[in-house]
Amino acid sequence: MIFRERAWAHVPGMMGLRTIMVKATLRALAFLVTLAAPIALTACTDTLDKVAKAEKPLPNKLVRKMKAMGMSETSPILVRLYKEESTLEIWKQKTDGRYAFVQSYPICKYSGKLGPKYVEGDRQAPEGFYTVRPHQMNPDSQYYLAFNIGYPNAFDRAHGRTGQHLMVHGDCSSSGCYAMTDEYVGEIYAFARDAFRGGQREFQIQAFPFKMTESNMARYAGDPNMDFWRQLKDGSDFFELTGQPPAVGVCQGRYVFGRQRDGIAAESGNCPEMDKPASLSLAFAKKTVDNMGVFSKALDRAASGKVTPPRNSINGLEEARLVSDWMKKRVRGEKTSRLPPSLGTNGPVTPQRAAEEKERAEAARSRAAAMIAASVAATSQPAAENVADDLPTSAVSTSGETDIEQRFAR
Repeated sequence: MIFRERAWAHVPGMMGLRTIMVKATLRALAFLVTLAAPIALTACTDTLDKVAKAEKPLPNKLVRKMKAMGMSETSPILVRLYKEESTLEIWKQKTDGRYAFVQSYPICKYSGKLGPKYVEGDRQAPEGFYTVRPHQMNPDSQYYLAFNIGYPNAFDRAHGRTGQHLMVHGDCSSSGCYAMTDEYVGEIYAFARDAFRGGQREFQIQAFPFKMTESNMARYAGDPNMDFWRQLKDGSDFFELTGQPPAVGVCQGRYVFGRQRDGIAAESGNCPEMDKPASLSLAFAKKTVDNMGVFSKALDRAASGKVTPPRNSINGLEEARLVSDWMKKRVRGEKTSRLPPSLGTNGPVTPQRAAEEKERAEAARSRAAAMIAASVAATSQPAAENVADDLPTSAVSTSGETDIEQRFAR
């Protein structure tokens, strides 16, 4: 370098030129640093924002509410989703081990109709029983915050259903997911985050087409998805009767439910043995007797047209495939109809369908009543001609099943 500087010193003007070049280079470097600084600051800020939204605590009002109900911030949770009512519910475990409702949030948007998801691209939000574990939580979602609901589960796989990355997320935009506002998904995410930190290994999502009441089941008695929805209702009834998330299994392509022992039972397609003690079976039998009576009366109202008309639902795999093909054409930029294809709309329950459902309900009621009568006879309790109607709820409570009569009475 010394040689070069001396060499340039003998060339007229070269030292001045070199000075100008050095100054220009320094100015350019300074300019680049100036540009880089806000970029680096923005990246840092983005990272902090991501951390902040995922770590935002629950509002103090909710914390006080939970404390008053015998819950802690880190106690286990359960999520229930209802499409028709566009509602997401958070349930939490109390100190007595039972779960209780703590908060509800409006679902901002879900795509598709009532009914399960069949194939990828059918725009359907899943229905069924799903499991969320810590690795399914996404604090870095492009939809604010999100968690994967676990579709497809063992039931979906048993029926060859396809699709992936189905979420509960923010941004109020859905294509097969349950979308919330950013504010609400932030609270829902916080419930799950705190429960995991409290030791919960997984939480259950129960996704339903509507509130699983006898009146709603009667309104949709003619729906092509009714057999599937009856299975979901069994799981819903189990939870409401016991106050505990059911262990979920799959047997011959159907949902089966039992009592948990150590966490949620592993899903299986090989007819897993479900823990359902006799006292619990009796509680369900009594609930069935009560429910079928209510259901029959609701059928009369549905057949008369004096109820809210049912919403449209997806009409099986055939319609799902049509919608999926329609979506693929739209993605390719091909000309399509504005609305997805449909195989028809749901109408009111016909008198013929109501009669068929009443016959099925009466058969279920008779089986349940016979079970209760046999149990009463086996325990040497006084028999009665209409034992199913007259049986006190305390009769189904036996050793190891505490407070089952109170759960019934709800």
